[in-house]
Amino acid sequence: MAQTNDSLAVKTDTQLLVKDTLSAKEPYNPLAPSKAAFYSAVLPGLGQAYNKKYWKIPIAYAGIGTGIYFHIRNDNDYDRFRNAYKRRLAGFTDDEFFGDGDTPIISNDRLIDAQRSAQRNKDVSLIVAIAFYLVNIIDANVDAHLRQYDVSPDLSLTPNFEVNPINTQPQYGLALKLKLK
Repeated sequence: MAQTNDSLAVKTDTQLLVKDTLSAKEPYNPLAPSKAAFYSAVLPGLGQAYNKKYWKIPIAYAGIGTGIYFHIRNDNDYDRFRNAYKRRLAGFTDDEFFGDGDTPIISNDRLIDAQRSAQRNKDVSLIVAIAFYLVNIIDANVDAHLRQYDVSPDLSLTPNFEVNPINTQPQYGLALKLKLK
């Protein structure tokens, strides 16, 4: 009998496993939106930091700070006009709105209008500051909700264009494709 020399060789293949960091999902945390909103309510911008959206923090502080700045400025103007009007009613002629002599540069009616205008601007600037504060809280909440939203390539919306062979008219449409695993 003939003797055969059979051998078995095992070849190993190495595969490179690439982890897709974009589709790596964090576990769902149902309290994340309320945490972010609470953080932003306590300290404006803290909810944005919790959501890792650091570029929104200066916008929140700029809006709130601008509203507060104009509130203080209009409050000072209101006090200035009111004090000048009160001094005029008391008979003094030495306020900053009097010119040379006894002739006023600004009339009493104009001082009353200036008081009303400063009061209205003061109120509007306070509303703007409060609005930026509330938008800061709402933004943190919505951003935390959307951070947990599943955006996967399994759902796509593609345009569809066909030419009708009977009358050669174009037909347009949209196709919604859902790939189930």
